[in-house]
Amino acid sequence: MISSTDTIAAAANAPGPFLSLDKISKSYPGVTALSDFSMDVRPGEIIGLVGENGAGKSTLMKMLGGVVAPNRGEITIDGVSRHSLTVAESMSAGIAFVHQELNLFDNLDVAANVYIGREPQVGGLLHFVDEDKLHKMVEPVLRRVGANFQASSPVAKLSLAQRQLVEIAKALSTNARLVIFDEPTSSLPISESDKLLDVIMSLKADGISVIFVSHRLHEIEKVADRVIVLRDGALVGELEKGKVHHDKMVRMMIGRDLKVQPSLTVSQAGEVVFSAVGVQTEAYASKPVTLDLRSGEILGLAGLVGSGRTELARAMFGIDRIYGGYFEYKGERFVPTHASQSIARGIFLVPEDRKASGLFIDMPIVENISLPNLMKYAVSFFVKRGSEIEVAEVQRHNLGIKAPDVMTVAGSLSGGNQQKVVLAKWLALSPSVMIFDEPTRGIDVGAKSEVYRLMRDLANAGVAVLMISSDMEEVIGVSDRIAVMHEGQISGILNRSEFNEENVLMLAVGKKIQKGESP
Repeated sequence: MISSTDTIAAAANAPGPFLSLDKISKSYPGVTALSDFSMDVRPGEIIGLVGENGAGKSTLMKMLGGVVAPNRGEITIDGVSRHSLTVAESMSAGIAFVHQELNLFDNLDVAANVYIGREPQVGGLLHFVDEDKLHKMVEPVLRRVGANFQASSPVAKLSLAQRQLVEIAKALSTNARLVIFDEPTSSLPISESDKLLDVIMSLKADGISVIFVSHRLHEIEKVADRVIVLRDGALVGELEKGKVHHDKMVRMMIGRDLKVQPSLTVSQAGEVVFSAVGVQTEAYASKPVTLDLRSGEILGLAGLVGSGRTELARAMFGIDRIYGGYFEYKGERFVPTHASQSIARGIFLVPEDRKASGLFIDMPIVENISLPNLMKYAVSFFVKRGSEIEVAEVQRHNLGIKAPDVMTVAGSLSGGNQQKVVLAKWLALSPSVMIFDEPTRGIDVGAKSEVYRLMRDLANAGVAVLMISSDMEEVIGVSDRIAVMHEGQISGILNRSEFNEENVLMLAVGKKIQKGESP
């Protein structure tokens, strides 16, 4: 294992790759996950790894982590070839991961999380953690990633961006030679994403290799020395520095040209369907929110992480109580105390974390779709399976859910198809108001385009659509109007002629803008 930063930096000058994959293949019953895939990793380079969901990226990462063994092919590290890696061999070789889903313990401090299971010990027969030594070991790693918190800081009090830095510190504490980032910015706003990209660039400067997996292709374009493109488990090709371009990556990923953003045609907005009138949520109990949703339009809701967007959505859906004000639905005063009250009115939420809050991942598609309105399929409290399957199959066909049938377990689907299942359960109930919280988080460009089309189709059908997003390109490209939140309040609402990144960011940080100016 590499034992110091100096050794890693020196290795960057060594000729040739330190890690190679040669004609790696992996298949499961009826599915080819990877086919004859080859790749070299050189010291001190950033490799962008892109591909649609199901292209083979996850399988590749699991192989490098020692979790999955290939059916055939060779993995070579420092000139030594083997058929597969174990988890211990992967760690010993200096391969570390920063996953999209953070793996931290909220009840511990930063130092304990960084060295979990590897803490320095003190004492005789009874071993205790040497807290002083542990914190002294962690502080230099935190400074290296530019952390603005201490080794003794409780993880529970850190922001999402700060937690990402803890994960990176954990990876570097193992003397990593290769750090694999899996969608590290998917939940971060632009300002925090830029800071994380700077950290990734600093790893390259230290001679550490990076494999950067992201559906935010502009980030790949910014940091990658070269890009490797996967499609249907096979290597489509590589783009070297200077040839890395958004449209080229998209074309290689899906095999055709694709306009990711829908047309900027504004839907014909109708009457106000739903209003928040002086609503105060728990996070900002002293700051009222007033906002109107109109039938036939997509209202984008922007703001920095922690601005109160999700809290407002949860209150609208009846998950969280409100501490002041009220809602109005079609002229009726409405203060939901349970989600069932919102569902009965056709007010539905597609949550940010689809796996934790939007799906029963261990249940089949059909049951995920039918559960919100199960009594519709019941006779004398017995569910008519045929009716359930019939409705679910219609939704599977209409939404293009890629699965053999509706008995497929939801957890086995790609991120984009899981999102479609969440949509399907609400579309089967004829929505009046649809709330999307980060609707394209962690899904590929092709699936994004389909989600945008679905939102536009809903608006064209007269549904009031509220879309919460941290993706600036998405907010500007999809919305008919944009409301921006800052510290629990609406800081401004932009019409189409006022759409630009500067205006959105100014409102997001609480600054005023000159209304009516075109970008």
